[in-house]
Amino acid sequence: MKKSRILILDGNENFANELTRHFCEHTDYEVCGISGDGTSALDLVQTTKPDVIILNLVLKGLDGFAVLDKLKESNCAFNIIAIGNITEENLIASAIERGASYYLMKPFTPATLTARIDDLVKNPNNSAIPLYREKKSGSTLEERISHIFISIGIPPNIKGYNFLREGIKYAVEDPSIINKITKELYPKIAERFDTSPSKVERAIRHSIEVAWNRGKNRRDQRHIRRTRVYRNRKADQQRIYRSGRR
Repeated sequence: MKKSRILILDGNENFANELTRHFCEHTDYEVCGISGDGTSALDLVQTTKPDVIILNLVLKGLDGFAVLDKLKESNCAFNIIAIGNITEENLIASAIERGASYYLMKPFTPATLTARIDDLVKNPNNSAIPLYREKKSGSTLEERISHIFISIGIPPNIKGYNFLREGIKYAVEDPSIINKITKELYPKIAERFDTSPSKVERAIRHSIEVAWNRGKNRRDQRHIRRTRVYRNRKADQQRIYRSGRR
């Protein structure tokens, strides 16, 4: 039996590899390509001819919306599942109008994504699919972690992002592990991602440095704006003073 082919367009390498392993080990689907660049993704679509495209709406080069426009212009029918952290209903509706069959908000499990792919591939005439979107009552731990990472400026395309996320989940399950970071937490994360504890530590440190530098830039910009306002006020005061003395 021929396997359905899936093209993953997402800039998070760890996330894409996790999906690839899941599809290979637990499903009848195979991954025919991976790319995090919207421009090269268009060529990849033409060469691999996937049955389903997993499309992150945030990509390098062309973003996901532009990719949808280009695919629509090609007059070829594609099964497209858009994914991302976008919550604005107008943007989600725009992705659907541009040709996405479905929008799935991160974070989600590979099993959830597989179920949505099954809907598209095995039930092609199901008209209830297009505007369907997961509704959740209250935010999950995964969502809260994502919101915190976004607010402090940790980008999802660096390795430390997933390491930190996993470490937080372990700490929530067992708070005492915070006191055993190097002896237990880093090795546990390393085992989960098939890497070494030292690489986990370096990647996490890098993530924190990236967030710190981004925050520092924002603080510097606020300081510059406040300084300009202060100087403008002083200049106004001096002009008023000089005018009063004339």
